[in-house]
Amino acid sequence: MTKHIVMFKLQGSDDVRREVALRFKDALEALPEQIDVLQSIEVALNQNPVEDWDIVLTAVVPTMADVATYAQHPAHLAAASIIKDVKQLRACVDYNC
Repeated sequence: MTKHIVMFKLQGSDDVRREVALRFKDALEALPEQIDVLQSIEVALNQNPVEDWDIVLTAVVPTMADVATYAQHPAHLAAASIIKDVKQLRACVDYNC
């Protein structure tokens, strides 16, 4: 099993960042029904105002190779396009467990 953990920092006003983050969260949470290799996904919005990151996701896939399958899937690309204009930073860690 491979865990794919990603954090995003968005730019813009608080209201814009929250609205985009909520749409992105909804789109990501719909992906397990659309992408066979995606066993689960958890998406959360940061609630700590002193921290810089806005969104975190943890996706679980069977193998490291499946991370690429997930990342290149049209449904994932559509979800990612939701934040493309406000994404400031992205950090990612993938590991086998």
